[in-house]
Amino acid sequence: MTRTMHTTALLLLNDSPRLPLLAALAVRFAAAVTQWERRRRSRVNLSYLDDRLLQDVGLTRHQAGRETKRFFWQP
Repeated sequence: MTRTMHTTALLLLNDSPRLPLLAALAVRFAAAVTQWERRRRSRVNLSYLDDRLLQDVGLTRHQAGRETKRFFWQP
């Protein structure tokens, strides 16, 4: 699930001063870890789908198996 930010919150972030280097790196690292976790979770859930559900999303069992064997850092 993704969360959307309200326009006022985006305006406040845009008006705020630049983040210090360490804080900017921490934010980028947190974003990367979040993306890795989303990929990992999606691939685990994909492995639980039956053939009918895989067909609904347009994948074969072989394609799903290949996807679930990928590492979390691989797009």
